[in-house]
Amino acid sequence: MSHANARLNVHGRRLLVQRVLDQGRPVAHVAKELGVSRQCAHRWVNRFRDEGPAGLVDRSSRPHHCPRQTPVEVEQRVLALRAQERRGPDWISAELSVPARTVSAILRRHGVPYLAECDPLTGRLIRACRATQHRYERARPGDLVHLDVKKLGRIPEGGGWRTQGPSVIDHPSVRVGYDYIHSAVDDHSRLAYSEVCGDEKGQTSADFLHRAAEFFAAHGVDRIKQVMTDNALAYRRSSAFRNAVTALGATQVFTRPHCPWQNGKVERFNRTIQIEWAYRQVFTTNSDRTAALAPWLKHYNTERRHWALGGQPPISRLS
Repeated sequence: MSHANARLNVHGRRLLVQRVLDQGRPVAHVAKELGVSRQCAHRWVNRFRDEGPAGLVDRSSRPHHCPRQTPVEVEQRVLALRAQERRGPDWISAELSVPARTVSAILRRHGVPYLAECDPLTGRLIRACRATQHRYERARPGDLVHLDVKKLGRIPEGGGWRTQGPSVIDHPSVRVGYDYIHSAVDDHSRLAYSEVCGDEKGQTSADFLHRAAEFFAAHGVDRIKQVMTDNALAYRRSSAFRNAVTALGATQVFTRPHCPWQNGKVERFNRTIQIEWAYRQVFTTNSDRTAALAPWLKHYNTERRHWALGGQPPISRLS
């Protein structure tokens, strides 16, 4: 493969050399035929005379010396912190006092995949990623709240397969069902509220919405104007949930079918809550994992740096 901006590939260069040296034609005439300058044609002819066929192969454009390149020790620290913590360039930048763009360049140079494409537990590449350029943010807290549910397998007493090994999943006695993590995220501030519930039915979702509204009100978000959800039956067909939305004085907004990125803020929060809470450590009981949610949620809202908020936590937009 030739360079992206090269006019001739290796075959074209061989033609040029053949017509000039073997056929004895003028360099200027051959250069015009092949659509290159005389200087370019002379360069390939001279390289062939000096090096033979190897001189027609692409050379690396990398400079021989980069005095401002990031030291190898810094690159290794960036790669080690990324592998250990599985966090993005903005977080790594603040931890190591290295510009975020430099961190991104280091990760790309070493072929480190994006977090969105990796397994949250192992960090291995498992998926492709779809991105959108159509980003939006409501002007005030409470203008729009995103709702969604994430289903997680419950942990049997003594720990599941992550603790005891894969063979435990074949034992019928350890099939203990699922936890349903209901989450609400404010579009403007990214303030988030989550609960572990036993199901994702309409009444459960309605009760959660009331408690989420109380949580937001306690943090200064007095009114919720719109509630965005996907098209799950609990949101679209449940009268209990519709009544809960009406009781708040809000209107309900649905995403288009098969377009989860329209509810992207809470979808992204679902991935964050898996990586940093549910899968951050190996829990031996389901109650231990549930008890760890509230402290992590407080950390997320009041301490954790958020890239979309300029490195500030969500609470900073409500202060």
